[in-house]
Amino acid sequence: MGADDKAANSGEKLGGKIKEGLGKLTGNEKMEADGHKDQASGDIKNAGENVKDAFKGDNR
Repeated sequence: MGADDKAANSGEKLGGKIKEGLGKLTGNEKMEADGHKDQASGDIKNAGENVKDAFKGDNR
């Protein structure tokens, strides 16, 4: 785990931003909310990776 997981999490967050933007652009509130959810999920997963890194002593 590590860099690959962090990249995937960042991708999920970016996808959420895109989905949110499309939702705003089209007036689709559900898509916009899903975008927010995806961004939050990516942030939470990144925080978990950072905690694991801290315990391993891998502070990159």
